[in-house]
Amino acid sequence: MQIVWFKRDLRVQDHRALTEAARRGQVLPLFVVEPEYWRLDDVSCRHWAFAAESLDALREDLAALGQPLVVRVGDVVEVLDSLSQTVNVHGLWSHEETGNGWTYTRDKRVGNWCRTNGVPWHEVPQHGVQRRSASRNGWAAQWDRFMAEPIAQAPTLKPTGVPLGRIPSAADLNLAPDGAQDRQAGGRAVAEEVLASFLTERGRTYRRAMSSPLAGARACSRLSPHLAWGSLSMREVTQATWARQKEIKALGARDGWGGALSSFSGRLHWHCHFIQKLEDAPRIEFENLHRGYDGIRPSAPDAERLAAWARGETGLPFVDACMRSLRVTGWLNFRMRAMVMAVASYHLWLHWRAPGLELARLFTDYEPGIHWSQVQMQSGTTGINTVRIYNPVKQGMEQDPTGAFTRRWVPELAKIDDHFLQEPWKAGNAGAVLGRAYPMPIVDHLSAARDARERIWAVRKGEAFRLEAQGIVEKHASRKSPHRRSRKSANAKQLDLPF
Repeated sequence: MQIVWFKRDLRVQDHRALTEAARRGQVLPLFVVEPEYWRLDDVSCRHWAFAAESLDALREDLAALGQPLVVRVGDVVEVLDSLSQTVNVHGLWSHEETGNGWTYTRDKRVGNWCRTNGVPWHEVPQHGVQRRSASRNGWAAQWDRFMAEPIAQAPTLKPTGVPLGRIPSAADLNLAPDGAQDRQAGGRAVAEEVLASFLTERGRTYRRAMSSPLAGARACSRLSPHLAWGSLSMREVTQATWARQKEIKALGARDGWGGALSSFSGRLHWHCHFIQKLEDAPRIEFENLHRGYDGIRPSAPDAERLAAWARGETGLPFVDACMRSLRVTGWLNFRMRAMVMAVASYHLWLHWRAPGLELARLFTDYEPGIHWSQVQMQSGTTGINTVRIYNPVKQGMEQDPTGAFTRRWVPELAKIDDHFLQEPWKAGNAGAVLGRAYPMPIVDHLSAARDARERIWAVRKGEAFRLEAQGIVEKHASRKSPHRRSRKSANAKQLDLPF
């Protein structure tokens, strides 16, 4: 029996571990719900709700192939040990996973079990992340080659007779409701519809609308949770995008599609680029990438500031609107993700770990590799990226010029005139609103940004800092691909992923 261990790859199409296992014998498709994992600080009820919907769909798809998904609840090593007592396990198959620190340790335990029991474990690359990469030289070209490979077809399976088991509920896992009333739904059919609608309808304004939290909600691909849980493969999305680009070029279309899909295609590279950082340096989930920043912020966050930021009660209207929207929908466009993280790290001067965990729980599409790389980038601790301290008032004026987004999520400001919406403390009636219906700003955003900039740049002085930064560039920085238009465009893409 070949066990195919499904992890964050909940599909049967382009699932090379499944295809290769089926060529070698009877397959037992397995998903293990690990209660210990679901008690971690970076997971939440919305994550499980999306995963459970995807598992339901996967079970149906596998049943159509001949063998439904087998689900077990418990420690994966104990589950494998139990199964090995009832079936002859000739091999374990899975995709490579770049997860959080817990899954990394778990996988090492699985590897030890396999070696002890003489079971070969075949880990198959899932996307453009490259294991044991010495540097980024040639990385982009290898990504292109990998994505161009044929899509693996789903195999026919034979029934195993193994009891299927029940997919547990959130209550079974003691996951409390987290306010995600309008999150995206999971499952392969939903993912296919989202991809198709983006490539043929919604994506035309992607390039100009992606920075707006309002317009971006429709114009962005919205594929990120499906990529995070693997109901679509990166290869499927990439090849579908390439095919649509060829179609548009053949039609000679000049209505925005060409630029939109060019931007989107570039961001598909960056998805794997950021995950590669965590693959190469797992410690960045917990430690500054550049150690020169160790100790620059208090290790214990200011509890009141952290709570106000998380609740959307900082007194900075656009920041609060973004956090409240995120709590309900589980999604936020990238520029606003960067802004809320930057406000937490710079203006509120919080160590990035605590707000990073809060955002991880709130993002339905939480992908550890992208998440922790971006958290550090927006906190200025990579040592190699430009320090970007977003002005939350300016961002509100530029990205929500009509105030529609801010007013939707911060209704307490209904009596504030549009002209002062992003700076309500300047309104003539501020005293009737601030400190009553809506809080006063917990910091002066201009002076807080100035102080943060001085602190961050002060660390960058000196030869020791420069030498460590050079090593980070060699290990983690991107290289120009022959398919990239220019260094300027590549650097711009660094800030926008396919959310």
